[in-house]
Amino acid sequence: MARNHEPVTIEKIRATHKARRAEIRARLREFDHLWQTASDEQLWEELVFCIFTAGASARMGLSAIEAVRPLLANGRSQQMTRALIKARAHRYPAARPGYIVVTRRYLQRNFGMQLRHQLLSFSDPVARRDWLAQEPEIKGLSYKESSHFLRNIGFKGYGILDKHVLRCLSEIGVIESPKPPGTRGQYLAIESAMRDFSRNAGIDFDELDLVLWSMKTGEILK
Repeated sequence: MARNHEPVTIEKIRATHKARRAEIRARLREFDHLWQTASDEQLWEELVFCIFTAGASARMGLSAIEAVRPLLANGRSQQMTRALIKARAHRYPAARPGYIVVTRRYLQRNFGMQLRHQLLSFSDPVARRDWLAQEPEIKGLSYKESSHFLRNIGFKGYGILDKHVLRCLSEIGVIESPKPPGTRGQYLAIESAMRDFSRNAGIDFDELDLVLWSMKTGEILK
């Protein structure tokens, strides 16, 4: 898909939302359905996808998952690295498997890999994401990919502040700079500003995230 390098305007956002609304809502329904039907193994796969996507791309994350899927439950780091190199699936074939193994060990030891139960244990959506982003033994997520994971499994109200979304928000004056937030406070502040804009524009917050991302990438992925 060709990427759009033209500056974004509020008028273009509204027009894009109108044109792609049905497709965007269908994708959000897919995320809802995943939560309703997914096993803990499937939720774990989605979390690994987001570990792979960090510092890369959604496309690369999908390719990496395909390469290591048979190894997600019990595979060693070195096995995943070999599979990624063989498939030419990721730019960090050594680092990301290490993150996956450390995270898996933590989840096994503390929760028996019962991700659904653990995610539902939080009554506060902010605390749910804080756990994913701040737990030292959950490697490679940060606030952006923690938000990405939660959105992809059907949770609502999390902004995925990747470079495409930040660039759009900067171009329409919602934020001063497209520089990625470096702290939790900065992330929450930008997310709040984005939520205010979605309210003023009359566009659902979760739909807005996909609208902005698609305006820069040309596609609606995950």
